[in-house]
Amino acid sequence: GSQILISLLIPFGAYLLAEHLECSGILAAVAAGVTMSFTEQGGQALGVTRVRRAAVWDTIQFALNGIIFVLLGEQMPSIMARAAETVRVTGHQEPWWLAVYVLAITAALAALRFMWVWVSLRWNMFRAARRGVTPPPMSWRLVAAMSFAGVRGAITLAGVLTIPFALPDGTPFPARNLAIFLAAGVIIVSLVLASIALPRLLKNLELPPEPSHQAAIDKARIAAAQSAINAIDAAQHVMGQGRADADLYTDASARIMELYRQRIDSRQQSPEAAEQSHKVEQIERQLRLAGLRAERDEIFRLARHRQLDEEAARKMIREIDLLEARYG
Repeated sequence: GSQILISLLIPFGAYLLAEHLECSGILAAVAAGVTMSFTEQGGQALGVTRVRRAAVWDTIQFALNGIIFVLLGEQMPSIMARAAETVRVTGHQEPWWLAVYVLAITAALAALRFMWVWVSLRWNMFRAARRGVTPPPMSWRLVAAMSFAGVRGAITLAGVLTIPFALPDGTPFPARNLAIFLAAGVIIVSLVLASIALPRLLKNLELPPEPSHQAAIDKARIAAAQSAINAIDAAQHVMGQGRADADLYTDASARIMELYRQRIDSRQQSPEAAEQSHKVEQIERQLRLAGLRAERDEIFRLARHRQLDEEAARKMIREIDLLEARYG
């Protein structure tokens, strides 16, 4: 619980510290998140902590994304009502100039993304050619689709809404309403353009095959399983040394290591055998899920009829839920 609370407070602390130093609080919070993701790879947190933290952060992310747009909706009516005053900041008098600026910014962002996507694809094709791999031809429709897919959203709003209402001397922050209007306009226009253009650009478009990471995953699973076998073998020798029931440790470790050896063997098969093994795993997963649902229904029935204590039922249901999440 304390680790989850700390993970929630770190971005706020980074934001407040950056604001105190007159730096970007949003970028500081993002940097804190990136640092936390690297720290996570150290593997120091317990498994149950990672599971609970992921659930907490998913809920907070969903809520904050909605809150940001609610805040935008709360401020937009007053900004729209003062559109004539807002446009004067740009040196013009007609409110339609705001739409011109929104469209110009959206076009500039789309052009920059188009150039970035084109350069990235060309670089990947160059690297593939150096490895002796024939890259697929670059489709301009694909580049355009990836450009239109760059929709602005919560990060843009979060950044612009951090602009204060007033300066330290109490005077209104210059062009704050203009910045919020332009940001909101770019978000809305990019969403509309993406919803209109993407279906047409992607229709009958032959996409390049996704790179398969299965080989790397299988290699990592084999290495992890072999490491587990070595650790279990060493642990059972230490735990059973000098004990009268050392055979129990040997038998228990043998059963566990056999499961890991089966996992290794299943990923060192021929492609045909591996495909068959994958089908068997899918069938086994479905059967396990059916069994877990039946277990849960029976526990609920026992709890409803007061044949099982509520606390014990809650504990058993949690164990089943975790297993179902694993196989689901």
